[in-house]
Amino acid sequence: MVSWSAAAGVVVVALGVVLTPGPNMVHLASRSIAQGRRAGLISLAGVTAGFVVYLVATSSGLSAAFAAVPAALDVVEVAGACYLLHLARGVLRPGDASPFTPRRLAPHSGRRLFLTGLTTNLLNPKIALMYAALLPQFVTAGAGPTWRQFLQLGAVQIVVAVTVNGAVVLGAAGISSWLQARPRALRVQRVVTGSVLAVFAVEMVATSAQR
Repeated sequence: MVSWSAAAGVVVVALGVVLTPGPNMVHLASRSIAQGRRAGLISLAGVTAGFVVYLVATSSGLSAAFAAVPAALDVVEVAGACYLLHLARGVLRPGDASPFTPRRLAPHSGRRLFLTGLTTNLLNPKIALMYAALLPQFVTAGAGPTWRQFLQLGAVQIVVAVTVNGAVVLGAAGISSWLQARPRALRVQRVVTGSVLAVFAVEMVATSAQR
């Protein structure tokens, strides 16, 4: 069983990643604004399926790799910290368009909405690196088999991501109108999210160096 501190760490990182504008948020927000909440929820189901695919692949593949080459975890930790810093830099960079900017989109069928959500998530580099380089940071010796810890930590990440993305789907139209009237709020969100990611990256490096 993973510790509460490990689960809390995953919650913080997962929130930082999911609140960083990326392919998933752009797809879900744009579909919800253009085609309605039902379309957004179907797309979210596809995105969630993508998370499950990553989780199964990670829990089986990386756990075996870390057991065979323990030093690989150190490499992953450094890569994870560098990736968080990269995300922080991208969030803090001004000028990027908001995911909630209204877009004209042709309506899609339910099947296409689901498959597009699934494909968008599977091809999302943020999520790939989340599972390959960030979740392993919270795997600890003595907390049970590595694959079981991956499943538990991944479940925490999925709950956080689905909750936030679900809120995006349900409130996309309202959020879009609110942000258009208050552009400064988007800048505040960028600063807060980017700062949290940067602080967590530094903490990861410091923790790894102390072991």
